[in-house]
Amino acid sequence: MMEKRIIHIDMDAFYAQVEQHDNPELRGKPVIVGGRSFNRGVVATASYEARKFGVHSAMPTKTAHKLCPDGIFVHPRFERYKEISAQIREIFLSYTELIEPLSLDEAYLDITELVNRETSSREIALSIQSDIFEKTGLTSSSGISYNKYLAKIASGMNKPKATTVIDYNNVLEILHVLPIGKFPGVGKVTEEKMLGMGIKTGKDLYYLSKNDLILKFGKRGESLYNKARGIGTNELTVQRERKSVGKETTFNYDRNDDAEILAVLEELSKKVSTRLDDRQLAGRVVTVKIKTGGFEAHSRQMMTMDPIFKSEDIYHYAYSLYHEVKEQDVPIRLIGVTVSGIEERLYRNMTIYDFIM
Repeated sequence: MMEKRIIHIDMDAFYAQVEQHDNPELRGKPVIVGGRSFNRGVVATASYEARKFGVHSAMPTKTAHKLCPDGIFVHPRFERYKEISAQIREIFLSYTELIEPLSLDEAYLDITELVNRETSSREIALSIQSDIFEKTGLTSSSGISYNKYLAKIASGMNKPKATTVIDYNNVLEILHVLPIGKFPGVGKVTEEKMLGMGIKTGKDLYYLSKNDLILKFGKRGESLYNKARGIGTNELTVQRERKSVGKETTFNYDRNDDAEILAVLEELSKKVSTRLDDRQLAGRVVTVKIKTGGFEAHSRQMMTMDPIFKSEDIYHYAYSLYHEVKEQDVPIRLIGVTVSGIEERLYRNMTIYDFIM
């Protein structure tokens, strides 16, 4: 049986790079995508120039502004990002139909059948990255390995414009020095717990027994044990059902009081959260829709760093989006919030901040 070869393609600072590509005046400058609401706005992504100041995805824009006062804040243009994402997907399909999209800017590809004595997995990855640049003008990074989680680690190791391979010859060498917070699935809370226990790197994790990890981390202990040894799934979820969970309400009279409308938006966020929780689902995209008294519909959406389902997380994004879509002097008759990019939940009781690495 042929050894699996999985590529994880991850666009480099995708939203920010699109903005810099479309507007040459932004190139080489610290671009921060995520709206202009400094009170409750959230960074969707930041260019590498802005990351040098410590700005990162899911950071409050207020904090980003303090860290990078000269940063250029740009409103997200999701329709444009979707357009380019579709172009990138067409490139993927020209190589293989075995694709598992994770978001607009990243995906797994199973290229096992393409690898032979004349063509290595690295050469295929470089070809895909070259095609992406030729078609869109954007750079990407790739990680290649024999399973998904190692491919994802590899793609993030040498960004931007990187092509990194993790195989059986170097896997333990790489994992042993990898900071524990860089392991997929180890969020902020788990990382802090591990650091408190003296587990700082993959090597520290490697020397703990399976029973010890299960005792300390429950069901996740076995997964952590396997990850420390480079063991993970290599099966892609090729067919994903696209779902969304939303709730909206139409007022009995046009409203223009922010506090009053936001109270309703918070209640809608709770109802969406309940629906997600009942089905053990989470989503990556939050959308707020309004309809004015003149029946004009407007919406804004933002992609989250990781899947969310808790009401406070949904409302956190919805609050920011509301202030971006609502015009100050225009009453509205309808408001709604939707979570899309749905997937099955891995962890039941975590908030978005527990996932941030």
